Amino acid sequence: MKISYNWLREYLKIDNDVNELASVLTSIGLEVEGMEEWESVRGGMKGVVIGKVITCERHPDADRLSVTTVDVGGEQPLNIVCGAPNVAAGQTVAVATAGTKIVKDNELFEIKKSKIRGQLSEGMICAEDELGIGSDHEGIVVLDPSAAVGSPAADYFNITTDVVFEIGLTPNRIDCSSHYGVARDLAAYFNLQKPVRAKLPPVDSYVKDRTEGAVAVSVEAAKECIRYSGLTIRGITVSQSPEWLRKRLMAIGLNPINNVVDITNFVLHETGQPLHA
Repeated sequence: MKISYNWLREYLKIDNDVNELASVLTSIGLEVEGMEEWESVRGGMKGVVIGKVITCERHPDADRLSVTTVDVGGEQPLNIVCGAPNVAAGQTVAVATAGTKIVKDNELFEIKKSKIRGQLSEGMICAEDELGIGSDHEGIVVLDPSAAVGSPAADYFNITTDVVFEIGLTPNRIDCSSHYGVARDLAAYFNLQKPVRAKLPPVDSYVKDRTEGAVAVSVEAAKECIRYSGLTIRGITVSQSPEWLRKRLMAIGLNPINNVVDITNFVLHETGQPLHA
């Protein structure tokens, strides 16, 4: 069973080191068999910063290359040779600095200072595929001018990093078959040190607008199923799920499908309650 550290903290306010938390989980009967770091974009855009193109001139020895100077918040601007047809002075861009490792087409390569056709290049102005946010390579990504020069591109693109615990759940611990279940068990442990309680998000804003037109439910095996709950929701448009929901599912190895399918999977891994829509 996969448990996301970020997701777990939605129900239990903890800031323990992940290795310490792994030891605690194992000690309370939820054996951690492994941990892995997860990033919403491979590489996490480490080493990629926001830059501003100060100058842009044609390369003297190559028609399809441009020689640029880019301010990345350092003492001196970087000299960067760029092959994108849309690069221009004044643009705000994402710059992979020297030493940055870029994942492209499942291959890892490191950005190094080098000379391209005799001109010094100290970084790379990135396209979508080089950042890992898309597949387009027709030109560089031009950012909003309000982006702060020198700031991490990971902040601008809202890149999420997480740690995922692989727990060897035994049949007698079905109470911990969800993130909230694990949060409750951890709360019982940490409550021995100071008062702490696992909490689900509030639902105070939920209001039932009407009762007519609901789907009828008939329980034919009352002894085996003592309670069955259903909810009718109208006005739903099947579409892509919001980013936060897609990230939650991807962190634990699930592929987002659409908002209807994804929310049922979310509730399953949040509370342990299977749903069908």
